[in-house]
Amino acid sequence: MNQARVGLLVAAALVAMPLDAAAQPAAAGEESAGEGTAEETEGAEGTEGTEGTEGGEDGLSDICAIDPSQCPSVDLQKAADRPLNPEMYAVQQIYALRKNRFEVNPYVGLTLNDQFVSHPSMGLAANYYITNVIAVGLNGNFYFNSPSDFNLQTSRAARVGLPITEYQWNANANFSYVPAYGKFAGFSDFIFHYDIYLVGGVGAISTRPIAVVDPDNRTFDYKPKVAFNVGGGLRIFFNRWFAVTAELRDYIFFDELENPTIATGIDSEGRPNAQNEATWVSEDLSFTNNVQAQLGISIFLPPTWEYRLPK
Repeated sequence: MNQARVGLLVAAALVAMPLDAAAQPAAAGEESAGEGTAEETEGAEGTEGTEGTEGGEDGLSDICAIDPSQCPSVDLQKAADRPLNPEMYAVQQIYALRKNRFEVNPYVGLTLNDQFVSHPSMGLAANYYITNVIAVGLNGNFYFNSPSDFNLQTSRAARVGLPITEYQWNANANFSYVPAYGKFAGFSDFIFHYDIYLVGGVGAISTRPIAVVDPDNRTFDYKPKVAFNVGGGLRIFFNRWFAVTAELRDYIFFDELENPTIATGIDSEGRPNAQNEATWVSEDLSFTNNVQAQLGISIFLPPTWEYRLPK
């Protein structure tokens, strides 16, 4: 018990010694030096507090510290107080504008719905976009024809064959509309932009029947017919002026077909009626759909443009 009391007294004495020393009066020289130091410290603290407040209010001193060259030439306070335009554009700009641009579209085509004769073609289209989605233009095709050997052999062996025709050329005036535009990721690295377009128009197509029933006597000449066309396509952009196009177009017209029967007998001049040209063509016109798949490229001119945003 006595040892505990002695320990407490010793601890109290150790704690009281520094406090007692701090409370002792300082010498005269030390006191004046201490007071001067305190005043300087107080003044320095007041200055720093004022500068910190000014810097915290507008941040101009921080900007000048980062780039001093801007402080003499720019009134930062006035610039910071200027009114801002609150209008913001959240939708991404269109990758390739079409308005007031020409599109040149060379392509190759192939007929899909005629199993007895194929009509591969080479074509060229040119369009001018009045707006970003509406265009007027022209297109034309030059055809190469390849009749099916099956139809020819059947007609010669059994005198039974399906009347077919071949095409020479066609030309059309068209109206185009772009209802959809988008983009997709390709190869996990590239973003491809695309649009889907609809097209329709009117023009002419030059065709003639192929002599299948009586090729020994019959020959035909090409004749132009009025034709309408409707279709749609997909255009994939690789940059702002170059794209690949895939299109499906139906050219609709009334066509002349070979007469499936052969006239018999002899006319008043002693010629066989089979050689009379008036008997070579069927009396009824055939409503024809030439459904053509087209694959090509599109080049937009001029290749560059400048966005003009509303103010």
